[in-house]
Amino acid sequence: MSGPTGSRVWLHVRVEGRVQGVGFRRFVERAAQTLGLSGWVRNLADGSVEVSATGDAGAIARLRERLAAGPPHAQVGRLVEVAGGSEPRGAGFQVLTRDAVPEDE
Repeated sequence: MSGPTGSRVWLHVRVEGRVQGVGFRRFVERAAQTLGLSGWVRNLADGSVEVSATGDAGAIARLRERLAAGPPHAQVGRLVEVAGGSEPRGAGFQVLTRDAVPEDE
């Protein structure tokens, strides 16, 4: 994530910890929609959750804070920057099924 507040930036992270089976993806979807972000969230086979979002730098910073806190029953261990992939295109934020390939990759 980079750029001054007001510029469009991309966040691509893997969230580790107890983040599956606790409503984490829906939590991320609601947060992203509230913040006006585009992108997607999905569970991974290793038990982590991957998030890819684009939008205003300030909104991305707030999403990052929410990801670090997680929903009530989650226990976030850490956020890991993901290298590679492609920035989400289009409007809206979606929840993908486990290991689904986003349309923009």
